[in-house]
Amino acid sequence: MSDTPDELPPLLGVPLPVKDLDALAGVRLTFGSRVHSDLVAPADSAVVAQLRDAGAVFLGKTNTPEFGATCYTENDIAPPSRNPWDTTRSPGGSSGGAAAAVAAGLAPVAQASDGGGSIRIPAGVCGLFGLKPTRGRISGGPDRADLNGLSTAGPITRSVLDAALMLDAMAVNLPGDLYTAPPLPSGRTFADHVLREPGRLRIGRYADTGSTGIPVHPDVLAAHEEATQLLLDLGHEVEEIENPVDTAFGGTFAEDFQHLWAAVASATPVDPAREGELTPIYRWLRERARATPVPVYVAASARLQRGTRAMLAATARFDAVLSPTLAQPAAPIGHFNSGGPEEEFRLMTEFTPFTSLYNVSGQPSVSVPLYWSRSGLPIGSMLTGQPGDEGTLLSLSAQLEQARPWAHRVPEGWAD
Repeated sequence: MSDTPDELPPLLGVPLPVKDLDALAGVRLTFGSRVHSDLVAPADSAVVAQLRDAGAVFLGKTNTPEFGATCYTENDIAPPSRNPWDTTRSPGGSSGGAAAAVAAGLAPVAQASDGGGSIRIPAGVCGLFGLKPTRGRISGGPDRADLNGLSTAGPITRSVLDAALMLDAMAVNLPGDLYTAPPLPSGRTFADHVLREPGRLRIGRYADTGSTGIPVHPDVLAAHEEATQLLLDLGHEVEEIENPVDTAFGGTFAEDFQHLWAAVASATPVDPAREGELTPIYRWLRERARATPVPVYVAASARLQRGTRAMLAATARFDAVLSPTLAQPAAPIGHFNSGGPEEEFRLMTEFTPFTSLYNVSGQPSVSVPLYWSRSGLPIGSMLTGQPGDEGTLLSLSAQLEQARPWAHRVPEGWAD
């Protein structure tokens, strides 16, 4: 190793946990499931290898719901992950263990992943910064298929600069990746954008859930208004827009996304003799996928692609779009799985009506911790950028962080 500081690995000595959906060589890889409770990863995943080369010190694995399929982190192989701001509540999911570790001060940053909101959801309810990169920025290789491109790895951190440094380290493409994002110009980094003023930006905003009629909690609406006012105070232009789910996707988004989400769940290999050991919601998702004819799935995928094209065309004039991260504050432990799978899926949909849209579109999206409710719960605001433009999101987020710092806000007992 060189003795020149500039040539040292960028994350040298940084303690960092890995979400238990990614392989860390020689360490158990359970996927949050009893059917893989004894599996040991033979090698690193691509993103873990990148972090290892960057000098990170791996603390271990963080908890995840079974195969990352839910927006809360409760499974059958570990105690439920708890929100450090209120331990009777969930830290969200599926990267709930990662967010809980960072919010509780157990780690400064964490590797996470997001297929329907799984970075932004826990960041939003744990008072952290969470970044879902552009589709194709980070390879899911060598084992994870990216046929529909919903999922990507990304960072959960306390600061915007830490997220940019992690993204610089994590960005990688492998031969055979179906999706790749355009690289930054030679010699430039995502960390450079954090240190740069964003300039005056044009930002669209919405906070309704369109034809779904899902109610948005008053604390969430208050957070949205405060975020809007802060953007205006910083000199940005903010324009009200209609919910893209209705205007671009014709009101079919939720049903079509459910087909994709069930298909993703069913794609994970499970020994048929052990399917009875799966959690009820995961078995239900697999059964739904098997009952969906291939033409129905293909038609749903086609409608989502057409909707994405329409949405990107309609929002091309904006540098970013502001919306709530979630429709509700952090939910109590056990809130989602107290009934049957169909009821559970309904409750999850009501909790997360905003995030999955940008997994379908592949746009970079962040949750920014700008607001705490009167009861002390963090409420995240979501900003989504143009495809491939994490740089603008990072510059804008850093400006928001400077104007309204949040890293000093920690839950009670954090110093202990």
